[in-house]
Amino acid sequence: MVEKVTWQRAGRVTEPGRYMFRFGWLTVTADDLKIWEQYPDAAFTLVKLPGGGPDSDEYHLGAFDLPSGPSDT
Repeated sequence: MVEKVTWQRAGRVTEPGRYMFRFGWLTVTADDLKIWEQYPDAAFTLVKLPGGGPDSDEYHLGAFDLPSGPSDT
């Protein structure tokens, strides 16, 4: 199962940085925030950073999905 995180789940962070969450450490970039500002309901894939030990839970945001809105058809 692919883990997703929304801006709301990330605490609506407003600054780039490294944040502690229940699933581990999450690094949020300025580009990630720009996407959330434009698409507040976007859900990013959590990507575990390589090189950490078994107790290291370091993540960054990967690809994102936009919620599908009502269809105009």
